[in-house]
Amino acid sequence: MQYGTLIVEVTVAQQALPIEGASIIVTNDDQTVNLRLSSGANGKSPVIRIEAPDRELSLNPDNQTKPYAQVHVTVSKAGFADRTFRNVQIFAQEEALLQVDLLNADEELAPQFEEFIEIPEHALTRSMARSCGCSRGGCCGFNESVGAGDAEESIAPYILDYPIIPKYVTVHLGRPTASAQNVTVTFKDYIKNVASSEIYPTWPEQSLRANIYCQISLCLNRVYTEWYRSRGYSFDITNSTAFDQYFVYGRDIFTSISKVVDDIFNEYIRKVNTVNPYYAEYCDGRQVWCKGLKQWGTVDQANKGLNAFEILQYYYGNDIELIDTNRIEGVSGSFPGLNLQRGVRSDSVAIIQNQLNRIAVNYPNIPPTYPIDGIFGEGTENAVKAFQRQFSLTADGIVGKGTWYKISYIYVAVKKLAELSSEGVEDRLPGVYPGRALRQGDRNVYVQEIQFYLQKIALFTSRVPTVKIDSSFGASTRNAVVAFQKLAGLTADGIVGRQTWDILVRAYRETQSIVPPISQKIPAYPGTSLRLGSRGENVSIMQMALNVINQGWGNSNQLVVDGIFGAATEAAVRAFQTRVGLTADGIIGRNTWGAISEQYSVATNNAVALSEQNFELYRFLYENYTSLMYAIDNHQANL
Repeated sequence: MQYGTLIVEVTVAQQALPIEGASIIVTNDDQTVNLRLSSGANGKSPVIRIEAPDRELSLNPDNQTKPYAQVHVTVSKAGFADRTFRNVQIFAQEEALLQVDLLNADEELAPQFEEFIEIPEHALTRSMARSCGCSRGGCCGFNESVGAGDAEESIAPYILDYPIIPKYVTVHLGRPTASAQNVTVTFKDYIKNVASSEIYPTWPEQSLRANIYCQISLCLNRVYTEWYRSRGYSFDITNSTAFDQYFVYGRDIFTSISKVVDDIFNEYIRKVNTVNPYYAEYCDGRQVWCKGLKQWGTVDQANKGLNAFEILQYYYGNDIELIDTNRIEGVSGSFPGLNLQRGVRSDSVAIIQNQLNRIAVNYPNIPPTYPIDGIFGEGTENAVKAFQRQFSLTADGIVGKGTWYKISYIYVAVKKLAELSSEGVEDRLPGVYPGRALRQGDRNVYVQEIQFYLQKIALFTSRVPTVKIDSSFGASTRNAVVAFQKLAGLTADGIVGRQTWDILVRAYRETQSIVPPISQKIPAYPGTSLRLGSRGENVSIMQMALNVINQGWGNSNQLVVDGIFGAATEAAVRAFQTRVGLTADGIIGRNTWGAISEQYSVATNNAVALSEQNFELYRFLYENYTSLMYAIDNHQANL
């Protein structure tokens, strides 16, 4: 008897915030599994142990028995729409991850937004009905994708200036011309889903890597050439294996696959002396034959000792190369090239410390690391390990490429969530219907308003694509409106009439309720007093704290946060000491440090109450209100 494991991770806004206390029900068809669990503070369920078929079944291409178990998972929490996943796949000795992003909804909207997902059989265990019996257009051509009667060559695809790793991929859940849903997911999530759907997680690592290189390259080829968008479609790729590769909306992924993707997601295959990512055709090599890579064959080659690149050369020839690109959308900085670990001192370490501290606000199981000094010590290592455990990375405390980009991705996600409602147009968004329907071609401040709502709602569901706030009701805005209308059970006409407007505003306001208050604590007294002439991170912390306190007290005088204890800082310390009844000597000793920490906590809590949002938003609005309002007023004057 063998077992696999399942972890259910419940979050909102693309892993920006874990949801504690969500109800998780896990069952199977014969009721041998019937569990009722709750998500913890980290948003995760306990590790769930599930009996699964023998692992060897998934390593034998001639096996006719399904090599995995299936369970059904329902996730619910008050204030959110329920999500149910049937046929979640569990392999023996493998960890499955079911990442569940919940969508805020009140009691009336929740039933409309409830989602029921049926996960189909794995690609390797079902008879994949491919038009003309081949894989990924190898002999099918792409006539369907360009319209009836058109040849593939009749439209030259538009070519981007250079290959990039896109932040998002929009997937059409069907053949190109089929009336099917589009979903927008991050690039890495797309590749993890495709790999989990196309190949078994039990395969040798070099086999996994070879297959994933193909999946990355095929997708990037579609994005680089704008194959579908240049033909008028509103998506980047389909999930039809007759044309592209298998993507299963809402499915679970596997830790063994996830770790490989995190490590190589920005590497792709290219033919020597070319620019474009290679269209790496592949097939299973058993049910379907093609001229490219054979999925089952990679297992044999890996077992013979070939590494991933050698496997690729075996199938595609010696005139290929692997390209590593740092042109990555949606991250806050490129990997520095060298691993960061205990003992390293650099600006890159300081970047990681700062980002982990911000992430720790939303994920309290990650310990903040102070001071932010660019020195990779024990505290930084512990924070990195906690982050790696949270996001299913190898918890070695080393910031390699995979961990660097995962930290960057989560940092961007939590910052976007914190900025919910903090756009400059926020105070100008009363949510009042403008009196007439908005439609494609309109350009005004009301279009700007609905774009703002759609952009924020898109953080919480992949079924609504993100849009740019540009005041112009173009095709992308119409697509987002249609997606929202389908989500809400409205007539999907792409027109924002009174009913769509009201539900859009309500859905947006629901998302605001889960933005967490931010109240970072001042670290413990460092043991050495600060005085005129002192320098360093602790001085910066005190300067920042005094600015917040003074702002709460109505004092507009702000210190320059430069880490230098000069005359202005000394004067601010004396004024603080006088106000709280301490000896006004201008020195920050243990008692003054403690008093500043206490008043800082009071000030940040007041900021939360005053703004009904969070300290970071309050500070953002305080510092940027004038310039933002000027820009908006100027923009409106020109409309």
